[in-house]
Amino acid sequence: MTINALHHATARIEMEDIRQMPLVASELPSRFENFQPSRESELDNKTMAEHGFPGSDAERFRGVGRIGGYMREFVSVVPSFGTDGVDFMVATVAHLFDTPDAVHGWMHDVFLKDFEANIGVDIGNNQKLVATERLRPSGFFDEAVALKALHNDNGRLISATIVDFQVGRVLGVAFVGTLGDHERLEYATELAYALEQSIVGVALA
Repeated sequence: MTINALHHATARIEMEDIRQMPLVASELPSRFENFQPSRESELDNKTMAEHGFPGSDAERFRGVGRIGGYMREFVSVVPSFGTDGVDFMVATVAHLFDTPDAVHGWMHDVFLKDFEANIGVDIGNNQKLVATERLRPSGFFDEAVALKALHNDNGRLISATIVDFQVGRVLGVAFVGTLGDHERLEYATELAYALEQSIVGVALA
């Protein structure tokens, strides 16, 4: 399938379709078989701004073409939760935008830039973004970007490895949270591949 065909397939996607895209438990890669559903929620622009970096606002997000999104999150039930190197949470998110170009703009001008602009900033709830590192994901139908973000959470280091990828007007996001300073690009990419399949499946249905 060509990129143009994917763009065409997402031309008529609506928010009802977006809700079907994030992975359910049975669709998670096998390495996350011990993870259980934690929460799922609608992510309108107001909610995104409230949980975003300081200074985020819904008007800015709508202005760059974001319509809305939906998220499903899972947490580990392994007893060694407090151990350095343990992956404790995974999530997948699908966001809908006005145009494919708006997805590209978000990936570079909001996702990557906002993380890098907030290094050293207190982001609330006794959390501070300590460092970020751009990563190089591969194997996707269209463009993908990724980074590792290191947080200090009440004196404890937590890593978030995040992959953003495009499927036409849809932005897919896969997230792996890990205790300590650890990069999980392989794991996040595996999660993102499964999400990409789900997005394409819904778009073509």
